[in-house]
Amino acid sequence: MITGSIVALVTPMHPDGAIDWQALARLIEHHIESGTAGLGVVGTTGESPTLTVPEHCEVIRFAVEQAGGRIPVVAGTGGNSTHEAIELTVSAAEAGADYSLSVTPYYNRPTQHGLFEHFQAVARAVNLPIILYNVPGRTGCDLLNETVVRLSQIDNIVAIKDATGDVQRGSRLIEAVPDGFAVFSGDDATALELMRHGAKGNVSVTANIAASDMAAMCNLALSGEWEAAADIDAKLAMLNDLLFSEANPIPVKWAMAHRGMIDSGIRLPLTPLSEACRAPLEKAMETYFA
Repeated sequence: MITGSIVALVTPMHPDGAIDWQALARLIEHHIESGTAGLGVVGTTGESPTLTVPEHCEVIRFAVEQAGGRIPVVAGTGGNSTHEAIELTVSAAEAGADYSLSVTPYYNRPTQHGLFEHFQAVARAVNLPIILYNVPGRTGCDLLNETVVRLSQIDNIVAIKDATGDVQRGSRLIEAVPDGFAVFSGDDATALELMRHGAKGNVSVTANIAASDMAAMCNLALSGEWEAAADIDAKLAMLNDLLFSEANPIPVKWAMAHRGMIDSGIRLPLTPLSEACRAPLEKAMETYFA
């Protein structure tokens, strides 16, 4: 099982919104060189809602090819239609992805029984390790701990990205799931604390601009070197906060463009970071990179 810092990778775009494949290749190489443990592609941060299905599948294929087995690829393949989620997951498996990241079905507000049946259907359709993804603040749909425990009994459902930011809830989940089922933080601000309770790493937005430090922080935490991990976490704290000053990935794409890592492209209905949010984030980056 993958452990450590898994970057929730942006999908770089030109100003006209076209995918910037050269920049994507550079970002993948950057994360390999920086010690990132895994590439999370076409998730929320990767603008999965604004990509077409062919683009979605092509980003996964491209990432797998560029990574070349040097780093695992975690492919975002969720959907609010079970049929669509299965199609995307099958496509990711065919492309050679190492894991699927499958978000709870958004908008249609299924019951816990419906969530169980949804993820069970996806798992049965494909021979690929599946990481569940619970982010109720984005989806309006909450995958409760009891349902996760039931799903953890399915052989190829192997982990969950818990983006609730509720450390106590995450801690109870870690205690309840069987050995070998991994819980990852999906919230940069509380990731270290969840790792204190047994989480196996962090699926990180901040890693897009602080790859080496996020990787080091996770590795230190997983080795039990809590004081050193806390020092890095404190250094990252302002970024962890301000990179969510508007809806993800608006701030992180602006920050990366400001740093010259990517171009400025972002697709509607997402818009560039507002003027009011730019100065605080710029100042935080100046302090961080000083």
